[in-house]
Amino acid sequence: MNGAAGALYRGGSSRSHVSEEKFTLPAFAKINLGLRVLGRRPDGYHEIQTVFQTVTLHDRLSFERLPGGRLELVCAAADVAADESNLVHRAAAALRERFGVRGGARLELEKMIPAGGGLGGGSADAAAALVGLTKLWGLAAGGDELAGLGARLGADVPFFLTGGTALGTGTGTEITPLEDAPERHLLIVTPGARVSTAEAYKALNARALTKADRAANLSVSRAESQIRDSLRGVLTNDFEPAVFGLHPEIARARDALAGAGARPAALSGSGSSVFGVFESGGEAEGALALLRAEPGWRVFRCATLTRGGYAAAFGPCAAALRRPRAT
Repeated sequence: MNGAAGALYRGGSSRSHVSEEKFTLPAFAKINLGLRVLGRRPDGYHEIQTVFQTVTLHDRLSFERLPGGRLELVCAAADVAADESNLVHRAAAALRERFGVRGGARLELEKMIPAGGGLGGGSADAAAALVGLTKLWGLAAGGDELAGLGARLGADVPFFLTGGTALGTGTGTEITPLEDAPERHLLIVTPGARVSTAEAYKALNARALTKADRAANLSVSRAESQIRDSLRGVLTNDFEPAVFGLHPEIARARDALAGAGARPAALSGSGSSVFGVFESGGEAEGALALLRAEPGWRVFRCATLTRGGYAAAFGPCAAALRRPRAT
């Protein structure tokens, strides 16, 4: 691994450390290089088109066997529930039920990705749990099967079993890998404002789809052409007007990134985080110093992460990731 992403691994701390008894995996965040909402489906969910991109910002999830079939989740983050409502716990329970596992596990979650920030932290943690527990329990589970389980946990989970740059359609669970976006230096800013997905969709007031099987109008080739060679042509995010109207502080963070030299600066997902792309590490460092002076903002320097780099970070556990062929 080299370039912007390699430089931000900080000595390989995000790589997996695997032994038979205990190991740790990274759970990488994502940004959305644009997000279009086509409308409401008859089942009440929304049809979307988005380009997902993994980034080097990550949580860490440690795995250890427990006797007696107990599932134990430990997390020191005050804003993260470490009970059965957590996606990590739900992923473990779903995997155990699917394969009839009798063994237990202790999982320790170290959070860096802001909760509720539109960066997919909970879904990334759930995907890492599926991958890690497949290894811990010695299961013969392939990536496609894990993605099916993951889709029932959260719309973003299947993407985190692929990584890199990918087109998401349907409710976001239908993943098509794209040619990797170029490695770029990023800053991610998460202001204090919190945006619920339900709140964002309500403000968006998306129309109903006229057909349940409406075809996606963003082709793979078009998506690739918009991200190839540069991230300047980031796709439109339909949530920006609604989210910025509800939470002017998030709009101010986007404008601050642009003012600090980010090209482009945009909302990720339905918020509340915004990201900015910088041409060099020096520009990103300069902007970082400015933005960290803002009270109540969490600012992260990271980089885009390719699909190959994503798989490499999982080490021996990468066998459980999806390996779809790029179109």
